[in-house]
Amino acid sequence: MDVQSHTFDRLRRFFSGGLDIVEYLGLLVIGIATTIAMYHEVVVMLAAQRVQLADLLLMFLYLEVLAMIGQYFKSGQLPVRFPMYIAMVALARYLILDIKDMNEWRMLAVAAAIFLLTLGVLVIRYGHVRFPYREDTDASPTEKPFVRE
Repeated sequence: MDVQSHTFDRLRRFFSGGLDIVEYLGLLVIGIATTIAMYHEVVVMLAAQRVQLADLLLMFLYLEVLAMIGQYFKSGQLPVRFPMYIAMVALARYLILDIKDMNEWRMLAVAAAIFLLTLGVLVIRYGHVRFPYREDTDASPTEKPFVRE
């Protein structure tokens, strides 16, 4: 191995490690911010002494974000389905809360967007089951392969 190749490998490892640290710090900040937002929402519900559908849907969005972060920390990868789930819940929340102020075309557009996201999740799941990644098929029979979508 020549000196230039060795230097390049060291630089690559250094920057890769640095990017990992920044990535983990970013996820940590997002996790803390989401937890704080969730806490504030609970305080608002307790102060109002009532829980409304909007509150529950917002809490569900927060939980999805935390689940996405947890999945990344567990596996080191983020399935593309998680942001799609968050988008579906956010659109459903928007549709439910603002339906009185929407015209028919906007309602149809939001419902169509949710439907398209749902189809996207189904296509991703089907593609993964029908055409698994090589790493998934190389796993030994005793170990369950990580499902990446």
